Amino acid sequence: QYSPDNVAGADGDIDPTEITFPGCSCLTSSCAVDTCSCLRRGENYSGLCLRLPADEEEFARPVFECNALCRCGESCQNRVVQRGVQLRLEVFKTEKKGWGVRALEPIARGRFVCEYAGEVLGFEEARRRIEAQTAKDSNYILAVREHLHGGRTVETFVDPTHIGNVGRFLNHSCEPNLIMVPVRVDSMVPRLALFAAADISAGEELTYDYSGRFRNLPVTNREQNSSEEENALRKPCYCGSRACASFLPWDSSLFSTP
Repeated sequence: QYSPDNVAGADGDIDPTEITFPGCSCLTSSCAVDTCSCLRRGENYSGLCLRLPADEEEFARPVFECNALCRCGESCQNRVVQRGVQLRLEVFKTEKKGWGVRALEPIARGRFVCEYAGEVLGFEEARRRIEAQTAKDSNYILAVREHLHGGRTVETFVDPTHIGNVGRFLNHSCEPNLIMVPVRVDSMVPRLALFAAADISAGEELTYDYSGRFRNLPVTNREQNSSEEENALRKPCYCGSRACASFLPWDSSLFSTP
């Protein structure tokens, strides 16, 4: 079932459509950093393009868009992801990786491409679904962990297996051309937004790093030294990049320990 937005999962613990953020009181057509409460962490976009972190920055800055309670207009520059897909994309059959997505027009660095939308699940339901999968099943469940001050972690689990959008067809690459950034609009439940990490040509396949490594950071020692037992559970990677790690990223935290 196609859905452009996240929906509540079967466990019903999280309602991604609930509006819990207050709106700004800006009366201008487009909000300004020095007056808008939604932009107190800094400007998010330049035109339609995300302000990507500088090379010396290790982590992405939180992104908060204006929301349904804001008094600014629909044309506000701080409303990008919530407008949905604005580019021409095509789902196509790849040679080795099943379905994939490619651009039908050039995409500038920083442009929003699409969300990874689906059912938003709690941890226990995400674990139950993972453990119910067989070796032949494709796994679409994505776990996103955001690290906060004080050592706290916010986890978001999205499953587009049965309800989702075009994002479910995006393939992994060890050298991707998209970057995933959690974007918040109406509540603390993030939208998993994919932006162009570089200029993309028409006809080019769109990919992101399933592991969530930021700006193609090097593979960690733990990933390089995975045990034979772990590798037996992982699926081969066919991205074809020069930096290919041979296996798709794999998160063991959703599996019950023996």
